[in-house]
Amino acid sequence: MEKTVGTFEEAVRRSEAIWRDLPTNPQKYRVLTGDRPTGALHIGHYFGSLQNRVKLQGLGVECFIVIADYQVLTDRDTAPRIHENVRDLVLDYLSVGLDPERHRTYVFVHSHVPALNQMLLPFLTLVGMGELDRNPTVKEEIEAAGLTNVNAAMYTYPVHQAADILFCKGNLVPVGKDQLPHLELSRKIARRFNQRYPRDDQPLFPEPMALLSEAPKILGLDGSQKMSKSRNNAILLKATADETAQLIRSAKTDSDRRITYDPERRPEVSNLVLLISLCTGEKPEAVADRLGDAGGFALKQELTRVLNDTLAPVRARRAELERDADEVVRRVLRQGIEEANRRANATLAEMRRAMNMDYGLS
Repeated sequence: MEKTVGTFEEAVRRSEAIWRDLPTNPQKYRVLTGDRPTGALHIGHYFGSLQNRVKLQGLGVECFIVIADYQVLTDRDTAPRIHENVRDLVLDYLSVGLDPERHRTYVFVHSHVPALNQMLLPFLTLVGMGELDRNPTVKEEIEAAGLTNVNAAMYTYPVHQAADILFCKGNLVPVGKDQLPHLELSRKIARRFNQRYPRDDQPLFPEPMALLSEAPKILGLDGSQKMSKSRNNAILLKATADETAQLIRSAKTDSDRRITYDPERRPEVSNLVLLISLCTGEKPEAVADRLGDAGGFALKQELTRVLNDTLAPVRARRAELERDADEVVRRVLRQGIEEANRRANATLAEMRRAMNMDYGLS
């Protein structure tokens, strides 16, 4: 029987150990993370993942960030907007502090790294249809997209993700708890390839580990669902200060003037309290105590103030980038694609040799 990453508690312990080791040994790790280009990023992305990416970059960790343009074709009819969405993603990345020109951070798009996508074919031979059909993340994606006719590429999404991670021999993947099944399949694919095509020196692929974020789940302004642009409950990073204030005024609260942090019984109020705490560094309970009986209006005013203060440098950087946005985006992507192709070509050549398919041609 194959070994697995184990329980969620074990994944947490491993992740905590990695976080402790990262400042001392950043050279041991190579991170793969990314986003699908379904629209501009919002504050849920900022607090949930982007801040950690900037932190990893600052520690000196090599980071590959994939813009998964092929993957949006599996469940969303976004082809007419892909160009605009990719542009927005790159500008959002740069605005929050990711800096490919001064750090080992590479931003690239799926569709421009052919060798990465060639890896998908041998990886598919290592996975059973039952495993893909049972994958809970795939089921959730199908449900979220409201699909009744599921295309084959949707089922191969976790295998494509394994190729994303392993083309650069990534060994660290920032994920949330709900993404652990995806990562476990990537670990199985790496392990199965190494076992089926052993090498004399060392296994070709590392088994990537999860780097879990401590960021809590951020709800949308409706207080009932995860923040998402498609649900019209998000504050985009590129929103202006006035737009942000208007959106926060529309956020749901309740009739109790006393501000408390109780996510189970008061999710709407608690979500706004949580956002304040993420901006100020206070504990949510301390924010609630500080506001006391001020009521929902004061709560929204406080969130507007601290969130606009937090995002002010991001917006200033965005405005600066917009002056020459198209050239900036092209430059970042060209640099990232060049490095991604170099790594993918080298890895694919190693795979061919391991599978006895080199034929003396490389």
